[in-house]
Amino acid sequence: MTDATATCSITCSIVHHSPGRLRLRLPGLNRSEMLANSVQQSLEQTSGIQQIRLNRAAQCFVVHYHPDCLSPGQILDQVTAVERDPMSPPVTPSVSAITSPTSPPASESFGAALTPSLLAAALAWLSGRPRLAALRPLALLSLLVAVFPTAQRAWESVRDERRLNIDGLDLLALSLGAWQGRLLTPALTLTLHELGDGIRQQTARRTEVQTADLRDTIGRFAWVQGPGEDSPGQVPSDRVPVEARVIVYPGEQIPVDGTVLRGEATIDQQGLTGEAMPVVRRPGDRVWASTLVRSGQLELRAERVGAQTRAAASLDLLRKAPVQDTRMANYAAKVADRLIWPSLLLAGITLATSRNPARAAAILTLDFVTGIRVSIPTAFLGALNHTTRHGILVRSGRTLEGLAEVDTLVFDKTGTLTQGTIAIAGVRSRPEGLPAERVLQLAAAAEQQLTHPLAEALVRYSQEQGLSLPVRDHWSYDLGLGVEAEIEGQLVWVGSQRFLQEAGVDWCGQPQGGELLKGLEGESLIYVACDRRFQGVIHYTDPLRPESQVLLERLQHLYGIEIYLLTGDHPRRAAEVAQQLGIPPERVQAEAFPEDKARMVRELHRSGRTVAFVGDGLNDSVALAYADVSVSFAQGSEIARETADVVLMNDCLTDLLQAIAISRQTRSLIEQNIALVVGPNLAALGLATTVGLNPLLATAIHNGSAIAAGLNSLRPLVVHQLHWEPNQEGQ
Repeated sequence: MTDATATCSITCSIVHHSPGRLRLRLPGLNRSEMLANSVQQSLEQTSGIQQIRLNRAAQCFVVHYHPDCLSPGQILDQVTAVERDPMSPPVTPSVSAITSPTSPPASESFGAALTPSLLAAALAWLSGRPRLAALRPLALLSLLVAVFPTAQRAWESVRDERRLNIDGLDLLALSLGAWQGRLLTPALTLTLHELGDGIRQQTARRTEVQTADLRDTIGRFAWVQGPGEDSPGQVPSDRVPVEARVIVYPGEQIPVDGTVLRGEATIDQQGLTGEAMPVVRRPGDRVWASTLVRSGQLELRAERVGAQTRAAASLDLLRKAPVQDTRMANYAAKVADRLIWPSLLLAGITLATSRNPARAAAILTLDFVTGIRVSIPTAFLGALNHTTRHGILVRSGRTLEGLAEVDTLVFDKTGTLTQGTIAIAGVRSRPEGLPAERVLQLAAAAEQQLTHPLAEALVRYSQEQGLSLPVRDHWSYDLGLGVEAEIEGQLVWVGSQRFLQEAGVDWCGQPQGGELLKGLEGESLIYVACDRRFQGVIHYTDPLRPESQVLLERLQHLYGIEIYLLTGDHPRRAAEVAQQLGIPPERVQAEAFPEDKARMVRELHRSGRTVAFVGDGLNDSVALAYADVSVSFAQGSEIARETADVVLMNDCLTDLLQAIAISRQTRSLIEQNIALVVGPNLAALGLATTVGLNPLLATAIHNGSAIAAGLNSLRPLVVHQLHWEPNQEGQ
């Protein structure tokens, strides 16, 4: 225990601290409810904080935290920042601060905590042998060292919070056992406690969201054309003057939000809006920072710069997202809080009536908690191991708990339910014209070596069909319309309907495609003409993932989960996908920017639903952060992977079914473990209270039930033929 006052503090100071526990004094806490609420809200939204208890009358508060994640100085700095400006948004320590190189790895602290109790147990066992009785003083000393953290926590709870906690109950039971000369029993009990706590911390790991730097997202520099200058100069993207003229070249990210003044370009907006198909922007059109110029060149008027851009707003929403409590629910603490005083009262009555310390020790030993503290974390550890074997990365035990409770799944469309790439769906040729294969061959030859996604899809599809591409001679590309090329002596036009009309193409009795377009209403089309005669159409799409339909059917029928679809794509395409997958129109929202997706997730959550969001792009990261459980893919954007609680490493949507099945069966396993622990201990407690029970037998029942529950938790790891498949009830 140390007394300290940080130099950076205004009035807040550290009264004392021990590993994982900190007490601070904050004058004014008793007078300002706003300050108290701001401090509590800020700390509750910080990763690594386990519990906060405010005592406004005493102007102090106690913080329980993970020492592997936070230091007392970081917590004090955060409270000081809130104290300076209680009206400011909650501030959480940065990733670099939390992952301080001075913090020991979790595995090292786990071993350090377990070592004293293991040593005490070993020495107690050895000292029980007649030839090694001389080791008994050393065994007693090692037990005192091992029990010191428990005694310290019990004392601090009584002194600071005026209440007896589970550590106090443990200390009484351990003391009675040691007083009777049984050193092995308390040493083994301590070992089991430390083992359970260590496993719980391992399964409660939270992966920090490493939000992308804004300048990485929108590009670090912009080309700005100053008044009277012959050529543009390079300016940091966040220092571009508003109203400045910005030049964006092919292959560059647009660094500002603005309006096109001159030029035409094909813009890839998938990262920001989720649209799979590139769009063409011309003078007068709006463009957004972080989108990519695939071809063409633009001159823009800068309107929003740096932190004011739409991309910056998305990242700001992500940073302000509430930090989910990634610690799994501590069932043992809940049970312990309710049983402390009944157990203590019962032990006192038994001691007073029987005058037998052994019977009182037996009652205190049967606390129902040790088995739960060990078996529940072990169940999560086994489930997390099993998900990894199936190619599913699950961040924490809390995520498994959340998955088991999910009743609403919100899907992004592009790259999630669809493949996120342009694919050629088919070719139709005019009956009296060229064969379909020749139409495809000419179109692919005209488009070859262009960087447009549709051109790449045409070339790829023709190669899959085994077609060789003839040499393209003279050619010209009209941005956003199409390409004109000379191929093997023939003039070929490939592009939009408007492009062919402006070229004066003869539609051969099929104006604008005529009969060829039957059944293709609403499809994306590219028209082909040869020697100014219309020859056919090629239709393309962003195809559904093969597993999407099966997945959604099973989610709805097996688990009763409601499905929603959010996309930045056009309403027509969103409606088509929803109809194919059986999603009701009222659960579909199109043209949704990142903040729209986050708003929908928050509204569903506020309505009492447990919401999981599935997405893979930058535009999905905000909604991922606000969901109860977030799911992404190994091939998704880096920020989506870092934000997600669940990452499907095989990039297969059906793995989500496995994850949900594992989570629900883990919940069933935990319920079994609670029964395994509570049943025997309850029966033993009845015996200890009425006819008496030897403390060694009580310890055997107590620890035996804990071991049985722990082994039950390990079944998924040792029974390899066990398959985590959903049954007909979805359990």
